[in-house]
Amino acid sequence: MSDADSYGDTYTESQVIMTAVKIIAPFTMTYGLFLTFHGTDTPGGSFQGGTIVGVTVLMLAFAFGIESTRRWIRQSLIVGLVTGGVVIFAGTGVATMALGGGFLEYEAFVDRFGISHYWGMEAVEVGGVALIVAGIIVTLFFATAAGFTPVGDDADHHEMGVGNDD
Repeated sequence: MSDADSYGDTYTESQVIMTAVKIIAPFTMTYGLFLTFHGTDTPGGSFQGGTIVGVTVLMLAFAFGIESTRRWIRQSLIVGLVTGGVVIFAGTGVATMALGGGFLEYEAFVDRFGISHYWGMEAVEVGGVALIVAGIIVTLFFATAAGFTPVGDDADHHEMGVGNDD
């Protein structure tokens, strides 16, 4: 049996864990979304809210299997969340610069549109930070779960050009 064969699927179905996650996950997701949407008003914020939302997905993966969760949450969705978060964050900053302020200087919204600087902060916190953090946590988890396959024997080294003294 080779090393590659010894690292099979480690998922073991447990009714206790699956039932506990079914009960806990809606509460953790709700709390994560609460922190996210109240990020500028209350302690905690969008970073912590995005973290809790991402960890809720990890909890589902531990309970129901990593591969089934990976199929349920497609990579394109995660990439879209992170990309959308970056676009919202950068777009808000560029919009404040276009309105004559500095990067993420929310007072430009007050001067130009008469709206509170609060809405600029909400866009960055809810639309930017929370999406980025949740997406990165899930991405790192799936990347770690995919594992690392060590390089095999010397033949593999020669194919890659490692150790060739020619």
